[in-house]
Amino acid sequence: MTRTPIRYVECPRDAWQGFRRFIPTEEKVAFLRKMLEVGFRHLDLTSFVSPKWVPQMADAEEILAALPPPQGRTYLAIVANEKGLERALTAPNLTAIGYPFSLSETFQLKNTNRSREESWPLVKAMVEATEGRLGLVVYLSMAFGNPYGDPWSVERVLEDIARLRELGVKEIALADTYGIAEASRIGEVLEKAVARFGPEGLGAHLHSRPDRVLEKVEAVLGAGVLWLEGALAGVGGCPFAGDELVGNLPTEKVVPYLEGKGYATGIDLGALPQLAGEAARLKLLYG
Repeated sequence: MTRTPIRYVECPRDAWQGFRRFIPTEEKVAFLRKMLEVGFRHLDLTSFVSPKWVPQMADAEEILAALPPPQGRTYLAIVANEKGLERALTAPNLTAIGYPFSLSETFQLKNTNRSREESWPLVKAMVEATEGRLGLVVYLSMAFGNPYGDPWSVERVLEDIARLRELGVKEIALADTYGIAEASRIGEVLEKAVARFGPEGLGAHLHSRPDRVLEKVEAVLGAGVLWLEGALAGVGGCPFAGDELVGNLPTEKVVPYLEGKGYATGIDLGALPQLAGEAARLKLLYG
C-alpha cells in the first residue's frame, strides 16, 4: 500500500514556554536529541523573544548550537518582533521562523504587543529578510473564532490568507489557539481554504480537550490538509485559555492514528510512550 506522506510538527516550544521553573538547557537538548533519533523531522523548538516575558526561552541560541546539523530537518523558532528577527538571522542551525498573527485584534495585542495593522509591515520585512536564508511560517491564530467578540468569519480567514500569500508567505498554519472550536468549524474553514488556495502550504495547529482530539484530526484530514502539529503528552496550549484540560494534540495518540490511516510520518511509534512519559516528567518537575 502506498502511504501518503504527512508533515507532523512536534512543538516542545509550545509545551515548555509557560513552565514556571526553567528547564536546564542540557535537559532540553537531551530531549530534543531523543526526538531526532526516533524520526521527528519537524521541530518547533524555541523562540527569540525577551527573556523578561518568556524566561523559559532565554537559551534559544544555546539550544540550537547544541543540536546536530538539521540535514533536511526543520528547526523552527518563533519570532515576534524586529529584535527577534535579527537574532534568528544569525542563529546557528536554524532553518525557519514562525510569526504568530491573530485574526483577533485583542489577542494580537496580548500576544505580541502589536496591533494587526502594525503586523503587516513586520510580515513583509520577514518575507524579505528570510528570502533564500530561512523558511517562514505564519501562524494564523484565532482562525476558527475567538472568545473576545472580535469580528470573525470564514471570509475574514480567507482574506488574511490571500493577503499573506500576496506578501510572499508560502506556509500558513491555521491555529485554534483556545482549543474551543468544534470539529465541524475546523473542517468548514479548512475545506474552504483548500478550495480557494489548494492544500500546499496550509497546516493546522490545534489545541483540544483530550476527548475531542481525534475528531479534530479527522476534520483536518477530511479537508485534505497534510500538515498537523502537536506535542508529546499533550503538554502546553494557550495560557489564556483558562481550561487546564486544553492542551496541544498529544503526539503519542495522533501519530499512531495517522499511521493507522495510511499516512507516513517517519516517526518510530514504539518510542512514543517513553518520550511521552519524559514530556510528562518534565512538566511535573518544571511546569
